[in-house]
Amino acid sequence: KVEKDNACDRCDVAEEASKAAKGRADKAEDEVAELVAKSRQLEVEVDMTAEKFSIVSLQLEEKEKALLAAEAEMNALSRRVSSLEEDLEITEEKLVSASTKLDKAGTAGDDAERAKKVYQNKAEDDDKRITTLEKELKEAREKAEAADTAYDEVNKKLGTCEADLEKAEERADVGETKILELEEELRVVANNLKSLEVSEEKANQREA
Repeated sequence: KVEKDNACDRCDVAEEASKAAKGRADKAEDEVAELVAKSRQLEVEVDMTAEKFSIVSLQLEEKEKALLAAEAEMNALSRRVSSLEEDLEITEEKLVSASTKLDKAGTAGDDAERAKKVYQNKAEDDDKRITTLEKELKEAREKAEAADTAYDEVNKKLGTCEADLEKAEERADVGETKILELEEELRVVANNLKSLEVSEEKANQREA
């Protein structure tokens, strides 16, 4: 009887253990089914994540390219800024130089304005002097033209006088020749008169 009771107890324990094992088995199957479902869900999520990763990788690559381009542009802008700063410095130096020259030019401009007034006054005086000289020149030209006319007349008269002088000289030469001839004749006559007087005197002496 004791063994029977022990066997019954073991049988009960075995049944309890079988029920417990079956419960665990059912639970394990549920967990496996759940894990399979989760695995499938994870595979879908992994595929979606991989697709998103590809998209993100492409976007990241594009952003890296854009970043490199931006860095290159930034470097170019930095160089441009440096160049502009140098140009600005040079321009400022030129501005200072130009301002100095402008001040000098302003002073020179004042001097030039004063000189301009002096030259204007001198120009007015020169204009008056030119007007006077032009008037005097006109009068001198008129006098010169009158003198030319008078010269022509005098020249004509001189030509006439020279011709008359030449004729007078010719007449004078002829006159001198005639005078010499007359003087010779006069000497001959005088000698003849002397001879006659001597002859007459001798005749008178003989008559006496």
